[in-house]
Amino acid sequence: MSLTAKDKNLVKAFFEKVSGRGGDIGNEALSRMLVAYPQMKTYFSHWSDLSPGSAQVRKHGAVVMGGILLAVENIDDLTTGLLALSQLHAYILRVDPANFKILSHNILVFLAAVTTALSEKYR
Repeated sequence: MSLTAKDKNLVKAFFEKVSGRGGDIGNEALSRMLVAYPQMKTYFSHWSDLSPGSAQVRKHGAVVMGGILLAVENIDDLTTGLLALSQLHAYILRVDPANFKILSHNILVFLAAVTTALSEKYR
């Protein structure tokens, strides 16, 4: 699947609007993932507090969204733009690639909830 120029512009425009709240979005998505998929906690066993919204979860949620914003910036060449991040997760942290789908799902669920709340408020 490839994105058209229009698709890429829509992605950039969307993330430009939410980038100021990236840390909050990342925190909510990561917190939700750790609650809904407790097996994911094994990747963060070195953290002292894995509870939703803890300082470590908030910090890493912001890092995750920073990675997504990096992907948006490099949308025309994701392979090169995300090479360092890919190598870190694949070879050093040894994160199973299937787990990124779980985190992506949680980001989408959170954004869908925000969208629903906003559509109800501004109807």
